[in-house]
Amino acid sequence: MNNFENIISTLHANANPNTVKGMEHYGIKVLKAFGVSLPFLRDIAKHYQNDHPLAIQLWDSGFHEARMLATMVDDASQVTEEQMEAWVLDFDSWDICDQCCSNLFDKTPFALKKLMEWTFRDEEYVKRAGFVMMACLAVHSTNLPDTVFEGFLPVIVRESTDPRNFVCKAVNWALRQIGKRDMILYAKALEISRTLANSTDKTARWIGNDAVKELQGTTAIKRMLKKDNLLKDTREK
Repeated sequence: MNNFENIISTLHANANPNTVKGMEHYGIKVLKAFGVSLPFLRDIAKHYQNDHPLAIQLWDSGFHEARMLATMVDDASQVTEEQMEAWVLDFDSWDICDQCCSNLFDKTPFALKKLMEWTFRDEEYVKRAGFVMMACLAVHSTNLPDTVFEGFLPVIVRESTDPRNFVCKAVNWALRQIGKRDMILYAKALEISRTLANSTDKTARWIGNDAVKELQGTTAIKRMLKKDNLLKDTREK
């Protein structure tokens, strides 16, 4: 068997109907799902790193876990804008959206361009992808300047009234992660969070209140201050 056939065979052999039921309970589409755990998928992915053709095969199979694997084994340097557009339109569950953005899309040369474009789109998972990308970049991309994330904040405010569950949660996630990046962004994100918390719009109020609660939490502040000091030490060296 080739790599693709071997992976699909492994997924079939480890299928778990009970896990599939659990996935459905959490709002995950399970029409073509095996019920295989994320840690198990990550173990498989270790053996097939940076295999772009394999990733395409896995994604095109339509199987839920195969698509998750595709995001883990693909080579970000070979991903095109056309591929990103095709895949984002295939998103049908929040976990596929989040894994793809975190494992792959935020590492492509088109990350900033596509996320801004997607925030203007109407499709729920496409718009979610734009804000998930913001959150992922805030965590993963240590070399991006604060000005990039400051530019995201007006977009967050603009879309803070979208009441759709998977959009508003991603907007909230992006705001919180930007605020935890460093002290400068913390102050800006907290100010916006407080403004949203006083909004007349129900969704914006929820986003703002939740972000204020986390950003003002002791754990978040300590983690952010520690990170900020480490960044300062790195710059000084």
